[in-house]
Amino acid sequence: MTNDLTVTRKTFDDVMVPVFAPAGFVPDRGEGSRVWDTEGRDYIDFAGGIAVTALGHAHPELLKVLHEQGSKLWHIGNGYTNEPVLRLAKRLEALTFADRAFFANSGAEANEAALKLARRVAFDRHGAQKDQIVSFTQSFHGRTFFTVSVGGQPKYSEGFGPVPAGIVHLPYNDLAAAKATIGAQTCAVIVEPIQGEGGVIPAEPAFLAGLRALCDQHGALLIFDEVQTGVGRTGHFYAYQDTGVTPDILTTAKALGNGFPIGAMLTRNELAAHFKVGVHGTTYGGNPLAAAIADKVVELISDPQLLVGVRERSELLKAKLAGLNERFGLFSDIRGKGLLIGAELNEAWKGRAKDFLTAAANHGAMMLIAGPDVLRFAPSLVMPVEDLNEGFRRIGEAIAEVVGATADAR
Repeated sequence: MTNDLTVTRKTFDDVMVPVFAPAGFVPDRGEGSRVWDTEGRDYIDFAGGIAVTALGHAHPELLKVLHEQGSKLWHIGNGYTNEPVLRLAKRLEALTFADRAFFANSGAEANEAALKLARRVAFDRHGAQKDQIVSFTQSFHGRTFFTVSVGGQPKYSEGFGPVPAGIVHLPYNDLAAAKATIGAQTCAVIVEPIQGEGGVIPAEPAFLAGLRALCDQHGALLIFDEVQTGVGRTGHFYAYQDTGVTPDILTTAKALGNGFPIGAMLTRNELAAHFKVGVHGTTYGGNPLAAAIADKVVELISDPQLLVGVRERSELLKAKLAGLNERFGLFSDIRGKGLLIGAELNEAWKGRAKDFLTAAANHGAMMLIAGPDVLRFAPSLVMPVEDLNEGFRRIGEAIAEVVGATADAR
């Protein structure tokens, strides 16, 4: 056994299970919308830890809560409650349709709880035959076996044996297909208001309204997966609040803890009553340290002025992308809401999203992709405008490099 604890990017390839392919640099610290690697180089962060660090890195008010709660109580277990989690539940319920909250550690666990609750409600009210879960192609709901099976991307569930029964996948934004399928056997419909991993594709208002009507007609529950769209990301505290449609169950995570792991399922009294003591649970979920941080996150992001700022930054970011498109002719579509924006590569550049991502990192900008054809942007909701401008200057240089190298190769 070696005592040498020196690590580099190569160490990842030597010691980690190879389920990720991280960038060639190793981030070391962050502040606001900037990150520095172990070599001291700085990057403008448009990735936000995959729509997580909504208040940026090392936010001073979150650091204060971390230190204060960390010196008091980190974990106590679910045989006891704690003040931070009760305050957080009350704050979330005051901001939403919900009366009850269940806290977990991730979006996948929040969705697992939501899907289990929907099945339990249907079982109690209608019997075992009402078990169908309707989801949509290209959706993403987590990496547990249940949630990855409900998700509409087979590449994530194939090769692990038989998937849970009673799951149906329909085309997204296709209300006719939903009307033809949702019926007496359906216990739940789960939908993302914007498909994040599936390409940053917004749901059409008529589609969501139609799903609500079909669920009401057939006694099914409507679940909104707001793991990525929630907590201010779209310029509203939750995306459903700008759709005219209220779900029965909402799941939230990612930005909820600004990077500290926490997720939640929110629902109404009459549905929560179907979960009795011992029916579902968690060891770490709702621990006081995570809950205290999330409570401060919710307090800050629910400020109406902050949400106005998200919408203003959204317009600026989309304008920057439009400018790049005028210059380079890369995109067939620029879409999304708030600070969850996707730029889809046109036919000439399809499959090249990773190339632009890598080039951007080489020029000091961190981005995301949503599949091989879409560049995805999910920066801090309070990103300074000067950082946004500088970041796009760097992205422009990166794009010019890729376009130039491609032209030379031809």
